Amino acid sequence: MSTEALQTTLAGEHAALYVLGTLGGRTSQTTDPDLFDAIAGAFAEHRSRRDELVAAIADLGAEPVAAEAAYDVPARVDRAQQIARVARATEDACATTYAWLVANTVGELRRWAIGALNETAVRVLTLRGTPEMFPGAGEYADR
Repeated sequence: MSTEALQTTLAGEHAALYVLGTLGGRTSQTTDPDLFDAIAGAFAEHRSRRDELVAAIADLGAEPVAAEAAYDVPARVDRAQQIARVARATEDACATTYAWLVANTVGELRRWAIGALNETAVRVLTLRGTPEMFPGAGEYADR
């Protein structure tokens, strides 16, 4: 089992949570409930994945990588289309990370990573993304 692959994925989840948390604070449940629900759902799923990764890394006897104090979030992202675009880019980045995790793991962990990749690809579509034949694997994308 690759601790490095798990740590890299955990670092990606830390970043995703920061960005999605910031975006969630910029959405409105009243004016755009679909976007609000998409961001809130993504945040909850990424938090769950982060917790699973922390546990898996600790089970291997390693210290899980800590979150950074802050991550880059584009400024002046306050319109629904802008928020959806940044959230979609975040999910695309997670898909790339999970595709890398799939390639660097085996067995049950690989099955888990495939599930995470699939769920991330669906969230990209929920945020008005474009379907891809191989999500997270840009060199094989069908665009």
